[in-house]
Amino acid sequence: MSTPLAAAPAGPRVRTYPISDPGRLLERLPAEPSAAWVHRGEGLVGWGVAASWEVTGDERFSRTQRQWSEWCQRAQVEDPLEMPGSGPVAFATFTFDPEPTSGARSLVVVPRILVGRRDGHSWVTVVGDGEPTLPPVAVPEPPSQVDWSRGSRTSSEWEASVAEVITRIARGELDKVVLARDIVAELGTNFDPRYLLLRLEDAYPECWTFHVGNMVGATPELLVRRTGDDVLSRVLAGTVKRRGEDSVDASLAQALLGSGKDLEEHEYAVHSVARALAAHCTDLDVPDRPHVLRLANVQHLATDVTGRLADDAPVVALAASLHPTAAVCGTPTERALATIREIEGMDRGRYAGPIGWFDSRGDGEFGIALRCAEIGKDRLRLFAGCGIVAGSDPEAELAESRAKFLPIRQALGD
Repeated sequence: MSTPLAAAPAGPRVRTYPISDPGRLLERLPAEPSAAWVHRGEGLVGWGVAASWEVTGDERFSRTQRQWSEWCQRAQVEDPLEMPGSGPVAFATFTFDPEPTSGARSLVVVPRILVGRRDGHSWVTVVGDGEPTLPPVAVPEPPSQVDWSRGSRTSSEWEASVAEVITRIARGELDKVVLARDIVAELGTNFDPRYLLLRLEDAYPECWTFHVGNMVGATPELLVRRTGDDVLSRVLAGTVKRRGEDSVDASLAQALLGSGKDLEEHEYAVHSVARALAAHCTDLDVPDRPHVLRLANVQHLATDVTGRLADDAPVVALAASLHPTAAVCGTPTERALATIREIEGMDRGRYAGPIGWFDSRGDGEFGIALRCAEIGKDRLRLFAGCGIVAGSDPEAELAESRAKFLPIRQALGD
């Protein structure tokens, strides 16, 4: 006679309620652990921690999806909206390298309270027994002080690394390497990440403003979005700093569209994305020429690659197949990654890794953690990376990296 199996314990209760427009989403975040993903006023913000876990290694994406699927299967869900971002939702920030030397780990967080807005609908999702009440609008204070210091390497040391990569490319060892550098902002003890989020959203509405774990920023690069069968990836590579005069910026944009060096860098990135999506999609649309994306501080060559999902791959699996793209690593991928590990001179942690959200249906959005900072104890560590190809110049790449630091620096009042 067999012994009856014990019933599996009941999972968390997840309830989604339609609500009236909550106003500016980022202003709803209270002063407690929070997460955010906002673009042009739409998106998701959450606070509190209903569940969280860390993962590492080459299997960090598949482990995340497995644990998430198990969590959702146990959950008791009430979701009258049944649209992307309603019902159970998790946020994640993944490390760039599968095995960071610093011991950094990828992080997944399920907020206790989540507020969303999409296509004219607004909602609040509660995990557990709480009530769907919104906190009052917050007005965070700026940091009491900001003192800047060098990061892992000096400017001249980083330029030397760029020169070494150019030499290796000239020898035919590889085609492109993305080298990053960091700087540090020492802050007063009262630093509130919400202040930075609101300033970034104001200055960069074209970007996806995010806060997950210890990463905060506004990325212009959408690694992948899955909405049902529709898949989109926005590729950026090739950059020129804006000068603030329309006629000058227009001339610079035209020069960027005609730059052999920048077009070569961009083509590597687009091809790497198209190859990865081809394994999961049909009807891929890969434009022949990029367009120029104009941000407040820089202009980028941009290409939107779209397709129709041919399998049931959730957005986490799509992000895994895409990362790392040539836009943040280089090509060939393995040689570029080995070169980064050898000569970049720092551990990226979660910088340049996928960051975003995903729901129980497999829908979601992942950007690449760019134009961002890592939050530490009374400090921020800022990052910027540049794609190095045969036509690169170390001095010009250093200037480009400084332009990419500007979003966070200016948001801090520098």
